[in-house]
Amino acid sequence: MMRLWPVVVTVLLTAAVARYVYIPLPDTIQEPWKLMMVAAGLRTSMHLASLKDWLGCDHYIKSVGPSPSSESADGATKAGSDGGGVVPGVKVSDITLAGIPVRVYEPPAGGEGHLRRGLMYFHGGDWAFGSAERRSSDALNRMVSDELNTVVASVEYRRYPEVHFPVPYLDCLAAAKHFLSTEVLAKYAIDPERVAVSGASSGGNLAAAVAQEISIDDGVSVKFSVQALIYPALQALDFNTPSYLQNQDVPVLYRPLMVRFWLQYLGADPSLQPQWLVNNHSSSHHPAITPELRARSDWAVLLPPKYRRNHKPLVVERGSQGPAKEAPGLLDVRASPLLAGPEVLAKCPRAYVLTCENDVLRDDGFMYARRLQDAGVTVTNDHYEDGFHGCFSFIVWPVEFDVGKRAVRGYLTWLQNNL
Repeated sequence: MMRLWPVVVTVLLTAAVARYVYIPLPDTIQEPWKLMMVAAGLRTSMHLASLKDWLGCDHYIKSVGPSPSSESADGATKAGSDGGGVVPGVKVSDITLAGIPVRVYEPPAGGEGHLRRGLMYFHGGDWAFGSAERRSSDALNRMVSDELNTVVASVEYRRYPEVHFPVPYLDCLAAAKHFLSTEVLAKYAIDPERVAVSGASSGGNLAAAVAQEISIDDGVSVKFSVQALIYPALQALDFNTPSYLQNQDVPVLYRPLMVRFWLQYLGADPSLQPQWLVNNHSSSHHPAITPELRARSDWAVLLPPKYRRNHKPLVVERGSQGPAKEAPGLLDVRASPLLAGPEVLAKCPRAYVLTCENDVLRDDGFMYARRLQDAGVTVTNDHYEDGFHGCFSFIVWPVEFDVGKRAVRGYLTWLQNNL
């Protein structure tokens, strides 16, 4: 009997691990078990970080922290690194633009007398995590620089918990204005007619907001030629869009987690999460949310019929204290670019919007693409039926997804043809 105990314990442990790892996923996801393992790892990391926070050791954000690049600034691979993403010949340097730390990637091609493309990139991470040095961001920017003969400036904006809105936006805007200056463009031999702004997730939010401001600022002589937004987060009024409900339990960005990140970014009380999940913060009784403003994020009108399906807008009869008291930045277009007026959108550069079917932010991207098109802006919407939030970053070993590689290739191809 005693000999059976190791077998019993092994079976029980295996069952427990399998139960922890396994989560039901949509059939369209091509590598489900790999995503389950990634999700389990992220959950474990968040649980341990929250425990340390509860014990008073450190803020949970700092415990999770950014994933630093395995490459040094000059592109040399450190001993023991797998070297993923390293592109020999791309010069990498850490500088500041308007006092904001920026990592610059210069391509080996070109040279004196040869103008290159320019691209300003804002990394994702929900305004809290991530870094310009993160391996996925670093690998992406090296590829863009090398393959497209582009000078890439990846901004290391300040993040939560040290700051919240509007500081990350203001950091990105200041760096963008400096990058677009005649002096900087000339220093890096960048063609002023071929400069892009881009970002993923919360970085896509920042890229859209910065693109809007630069477009209407008469004091900025050089404008962005294009904007490339990767599954951007663009509004915090409605957390009951079809994609929020359809994908609320799909990793790696769960619906309650996205609400939590918005509360953090806007400096609101985290205890408001249950109210925001049922849209109590944006009920029809809030006088600040006019019918015109609400129409700018009305998925029942802006989404293609295929994605509305049988969903109905959530009707909230009684709201909370009001957006002004809960989160002063809730209706600020610098935080929610989807709420910008048509006169602003009409001045924005042509756009690339990448969306994923299995992503709570899918409808944010769809709605913004539609509103830009309605304003007369040329828009390309690349939609990945087998995509999920974060897949664009999963391109470096040991966490590589085929859909991530295809998405990055589509992004590079669009930039090649449009920038």
